[in-house]
Amino acid sequence: MDARMFGLETPLMAALQHLLDVPDGDAGAGGNKAGGAGSGPTRTYIRDARAMAATPADVKEHPNSYAFVVDMPGLGTGDIKVQVEDERVLVISGERRREEKEDAKYLRMERRMGKFMRKFVLPDNADMDKISAVCKDGVLTVTVEKLPPPEPKKPKTIEVKIA
Repeated sequence: MDARMFGLETPLMAALQHLLDVPDGDAGAGGNKAGGAGSGPTRTYIRDARAMAATPADVKEHPNSYAFVVDMPGLGTGDIKVQVEDERVLVISGERRREEKEDAKYLRMERRMGKFMRKFVLPDNADMDKISAVCKDGVLTVTVEKLPPPEPKKPKTIEVKIA
């Protein structure tokens, strides 16, 4: 059940959830460090699922390419990662960290902190060798070129011999 249904998606609740997050090496919901089958989803899985749900993206198809457009406000190039997993899964991820300054304290924190992530299964005509990423004004655009269409096969003419 989603907390947003009950109006619990407030900055205070987000900050509390951030405090409750367990580092990746700790056990999941079941508390079993061995990772038994009955332990339920791990915190890492839940955190990644939440990051994927909270990261909106636009996907456009052009005649020669696909474009994936993701808002990444406030993130630098070192905070954004674009990878291809399992030969056909495009993974766009990043993390916004809280700015820590000793002479200031937060009175209100509404901007989302934490991980951003999206995964896309690329179509068969995507050229895995021609992927580029550009981040401009907080908008990341990943362009995946299309493979040229296969040339139509010409019919093979067989010479008929007279016996």
